[in-house]
Amino acid sequence: MNRFFTFAFLVMALMSCQSKYQGVPTEYHTLLDSAFVKAGDNAPELQKALAESPEEQKEGMAFLISYMPESDLSSLKADFLLENVEYAYKAREKYSWCAALPDSIFLNEVLPYANISEVRDNWRPDFYERFAKYVDDKDNMVDALMAVARNIEKEVDVAYNTKRSRVDISPFQAMKEHMATCTGLSILLTDAYRAVGIPSRLAGTAMWTNYKGNHTWSEVWIDGHWHFIEYYPDTLDKSWFVADAGKADPENMLHWIYAASYKPTGMPYYAAPDGSVNEVVDLNKLPEDVKSRFERMQERGGDNKPERFAYGVNVTKRYIDLYEESIKGSKLADDECLANVVVFDNPDTSKSESRLNCRVDVMNGDKAVNFGYSPRKTDDMNQFLQFKLKKNMEYSFVVTHPEQGINQSFTIQTNNDSAQDIQLILK
Repeated sequence: MNRFFTFAFLVMALMSCQSKYQGVPTEYHTLLDSAFVKAGDNAPELQKALAESPEEQKEGMAFLISYMPESDLSSLKADFLLENVEYAYKAREKYSWCAALPDSIFLNEVLPYANISEVRDNWRPDFYERFAKYVDDKDNMVDALMAVARNIEKEVDVAYNTKRSRVDISPFQAMKEHMATCTGLSILLTDAYRAVGIPSRLAGTAMWTNYKGNHTWSEVWIDGHWHFIEYYPDTLDKSWFVADAGKADPENMLHWIYAASYKPTGMPYYAAPDGSVNEVVDLNKLPEDVKSRFERMQERGGDNKPERFAYGVNVTKRYIDLYEESIKGSKLADDECLANVVVFDNPDTSKSESRLNCRVDVMNGDKAVNFGYSPRKTDDMNQFLQFKLKKNMEYSFVVTHPEQGINQSFTIQTNNDSAQDIQLILK
């Protein structure tokens, strides 16, 4: 008799569980039970979101709730989640590239409503309407993603500026302020891609190996492989930062290149400005100038919660391979150096607003060596105009800007280092 009642109880429990999560794959059942407990008073909102999801969207909603950060579990409302999921599946139905994605990629790199620790804006319906017009006539993902990249700055009216209110600025706040730095710009681009069914995620490093700073950019998934692109695009897998990324130290987590993941990976996304980098470096053991860079990187303009907002994937080797491929046949000779040139219109070289976009001609005596255009005020602070020059050689750098009446010459002696920073400060 006891065995009968035990068996009956188990059958009833199983039927109850199946009824509660009808249409949801069993792999999520235990995760959902745990999520609803963590949600506390907000659990009814999450349960409503799951219950009201259409049958074909149940797994997507279950995925989001199952792996949701705790602060989101206790705060996000059903309407927010239902609309996010609705528009993600709308993109999957509309665009062939999204329909062809493996479920795992769609769920983790298209469906999520956020990237790291940014404020949870309801950006997806707005971005779907904004960016659909640029991709509706495209028949492949590469053409579609390049169309978004070429038009995003015009569409959202956001430019690079260090005066933004916080590093991890959300899309709507960036659009309100008309400014963001690399993290905010990458959040905008990644969300724009996700809105039209292009799988995308953030990538970045906590600190380059030369300790000159950090950087964040976007990655896109194309035919089984990840590629990178930026808010100010060149093209896929080409940008100024490749040389820095390619010199990452695979033995030091501080200098790894990370990609962000919504689903847990067993490792934090240490490139995030949420304090998680402190787990791999003791700021107090660093020189003051390096420590201050980390502190600036971690400015958030809000509560710096210790919660894990995003998980990470170590993609360092891919960037090292990209760099090594890019310099094949063009490595520096023993007597050559790479000069990183920036032009400033005042002595405060710590601000992006001090930079001036000018033509820079490099002369060796009467011989023209090379020329180029220095970074703009809106370019990333880690971007430089680069020249391959001879070590221990005197050069003239002629800076011109006809519209502003600028024509100045600087005499610079290179040293014996393979990489040299040259700051040209106008008088």
